Amino acid sequence: MAKKQKYYVVWNGHEPGIYKSWAECLAQVKNYPGAEYKAFPNEVAAEAAFANQYGDYKKTGGKAAAVDHESITEIVRDSIAVDAACSGNPGDMEYRGVKTFSKEELFIQGPYQMGTNNVGEFLALVHALAMLQKAGNDHTSIYSDSKIAIGWVQKGKARTKLKRTAKNDILFQLLARAESWISKNKWKNPILKWETKVWGEIPADFGRK
Repeated sequence: MAKKQKYYVVWNGHEPGIYKSWAECLAQVKNYPGAEYKAFPNEVAAEAAFANQYGDYKKTGGKAAAVDHESITEIVRDSIAVDAACSGNPGDMEYRGVKTFSKEELFIQGPYQMGTNNVGEFLALVHALAMLQKAGNDHTSIYSDSKIAIGWVQKGKARTKLKRTAKNDILFQLLARAESWISKNKWKNPILKWETKVWGEIPADFGRK
C-alpha cells in the first residue's frame, strides 16, 4: 500500500513555504533555531495553515493539525557538538568540537594515523568535558551522534578493537590519558545523543560523507 501524501508547512525556517516531502521540509528546518513547522494530510489544509500562524496549530488536535512523527524536538541552545572523521577503518582520523548553533569551532585535533571513528568520538567527548571543566562550566550540554562513544565515556573505558601499532601508538596514549581523566574527575555537563535522522548531520560534522 502506497504511503499517503503529506504536505509540510514551514512557517519559520530557512525558506518558509509548503513542501511535499519530509526531506524537503527537513532541509528548511534542520539546524534552524526556533523552527516552526507541521505536517498536514492534504494540500488544502496546508495552504489554510500557512495563511495563519504556527501558534494556531502547535497545540491543536485532530487529523488536520497532527504532528508528523518525525518532528524535531527542541535542541538545547546552551550546548556544543563534537564529531570525528576517519578516512578508512582504520585510517587517518581527526575530531573537533563546535558551538551547536553558531558552528564556531572550539577545538580540532588530528589527523592521527590508523584510527577509527569511535576512538575519535570518545576522545572528542572527553576533550569537551575537560575543556568545560577548565573553564568552570558545569552546565553546558555536549552532543554526540555516537551511542558507542557516549557509552564508553559513561563506563570510563574505550572498548576499542583497534590494534596498537607504531603508527597509532599516540592514539593509545591519548586514550589512556582520557580514561585517566574520567577516573579522576566528576562532571555535571549532560552528554546528549544527537538525533541525526531527525535533525540532520551534527553541526560538528566534517562534511566528507
